[in-house]
Amino acid sequence: MSIVAAIRRNGKITMGADTLALFGEGMTIPETNACAEKIVKIGDAVVGGTGWAVYDDILAHHVRQSGPPRLDSRAAVYDFFLRFWRALRETYSLVNEQAATKETPFGDLDATFLIASPGGLFNVSSDLGVTEFHECHAIGSGAEYALGAMHAMRDTDLDDETLIRNACGAAVAMDTACGGTIQTLTVECTTA
Repeated sequence: MSIVAAIRRNGKITMGADTLALFGEGMTIPETNACAEKIVKIGDAVVGGTGWAVYDDILAHHVRQSGPPRLDSRAAVYDFFLRFWRALRETYSLVNEQAATKETPFGDLDATFLIASPGGLFNVSSDLGVTEFHECHAIGSGAEYALGAMHAMRDTDLDDETLIRNACGAAVAMDTACGGTIQTLTVECTTA
């Protein structure tokens, strides 16, 4: 119940996210009372997450304990999230170890992450699958709206920050589970 979107152009990746704080489907917290920062800087990368808000605290705690990870390749992202998954099981006893459905042998994070780093743009799905995107991607309940907006605007003269704000704004306008202001962060890319 969020939007996190990123576009890769002009030698950089710009990521944006809404800041709506929700407690279940029935309680929306006014932004004057609380807001959720869904994208954070970790080392030289920006990490955005959707899913259970407690992951923000768990991920921040884990990074403080282990140091900022290398997130500059698909393999490095997978390595970090595999170590994070193990830490969830060993250190954070509040995590449920059941799979999302009986049709899959894989556990379920109940969260999805979008990583922007000098090495690229990566999606980490709830089953820990890592996919690299070369142009753009979005996660969260508003992802389809943001992706459609990015597709429609990508060949315009809009600068990247304006484009990503507009894409996230489309999700906020169309998805009741997205809202608040739009936060953005940018990472310079070292790969083509």
